[in-house]
Amino acid sequence: MMGLGALRRRRQRAADTGFVGGNEVELLRGGDQLFPRMEAAIRQARNEVWLATYIFHDDATAMALADTLLAADRRGVRVRLVVDGFGSNGSLASLRQRFAGSGVAFAVFRPMDRWWRWFQRGQLRRLHQKLCVVDNEHAFVGGINVIDDRIDLRHGAADLPRLDFAVHVSGGLVDEVAQSVRSIWSRAWLGRDFDDALLDYVPLRRRFGLWLTQLWRGPQRLPEAVPRLAPVCAAFVLRDNLRRRRTIEHAYADAIRNARRSVDIVCPYFYPGQRIRQALRSAADRGVRVRLLLQGKLDYQLAGWAAEALYADLLRHGVEIYEYTPAFLHAKVAVVDGHWATVGSSNIDPLSLLVNLEANVVVLDSDFAARLSGEIEAALQASSRVGERAGKGLRAMLHRAVVVWFAYVFLRIAGAAGRY
Repeated sequence: MMGLGALRRRRQRAADTGFVGGNEVELLRGGDQLFPRMEAAIRQARNEVWLATYIFHDDATAMALADTLLAADRRGVRVRLVVDGFGSNGSLASLRQRFAGSGVAFAVFRPMDRWWRWFQRGQLRRLHQKLCVVDNEHAFVGGINVIDDRIDLRHGAADLPRLDFAVHVSGGLVDEVAQSVRSIWSRAWLGRDFDDALLDYVPLRRRFGLWLTQLWRGPQRLPEAVPRLAPVCAAFVLRDNLRRRRTIEHAYADAIRNARRSVDIVCPYFYPGQRIRQALRSAADRGVRVRLLLQGKLDYQLAGWAAEALYADLLRHGVEIYEYTPAFLHAKVAVVDGHWATVGSSNIDPLSLLVNLEANVVVLDSDFAARLSGEIEAALQASSRVGERAGKGLRAMLHRAVVVWFAYVFLRIAGAAGRY
């Protein structure tokens, strides 16, 4: 039997590498569920609201959330908002006008408002996270941008909403989400109020040696063994370009390698590197049911073309591939063995895994995994399965060669390090 001291050390190791027990994690489908919950939390805010997003549009849904932020500011709540300069480029003028004269501190991450900014180093590295923290009590994390689910920036209005998910978290994990969103806002704010970001790295509770290791190397993997802390054990998993360059990639690969029964992945932009591809093939080879739900209704043709380049290889190993056609697919979620689940902003492609700033929540809880599995099953029932003959022949070989070359060139331009 494990002694009390050993149990405490095990829990501390888990905490040091990202897992936190004692959380409540609620699955939210689309903006129709997310935005009312987020607005309700902001209306009850007493101290501060932090929000980071790739797209903050200027449609009615987005402006309703903007008005909720303004109302919080008027009653004395500290409101900090950061958006990506590329993802929100088309709505920046409207947002600045909306927040003009208020106390809402509106920051833009790597703005694209001048032609010469396109040639600045690192401009391909975008803020792709979708985070909101209210009073350090409520955190919202996922893949949902601040835009109506029935509006696509490239294709206009749609009859059905995008398939997308987020989570509402309360408990100890909120502190880690808050630390991240404060840091990215401070970075975009160009030094003003930068003390918030600096405090994230001050070793107040750890020895200097451990802090230095975390700062420059950081945990690249989540722990193999995690204590079962009620009610929900979860980890906030970041991908950045300093401490956690491949943490999300490793989280996916390790979960797939450890799978014994099932792996279900939903992802719109799917072009995994060698590590995840090998994990998927090996899992299918040893009898694990592996199912991928990818885009059938394409928003970017190139993304679909890249995914199709992998079809033949994965199908040959018994991986089941489905394409979602009722509406645009934007969800980035997965469930492994009915217990491990993740929801977040990270696609499984080079842009997300090696370049962008991303954030996922990994949940170790059978009840949560069952709820997410139910959503995945319903989506699979509305999808088309890809046939076994897909991706074969000389044309397919040339297709794969072009995609590999394009990915290589892109990663070199983006400055991504290491093999993919």
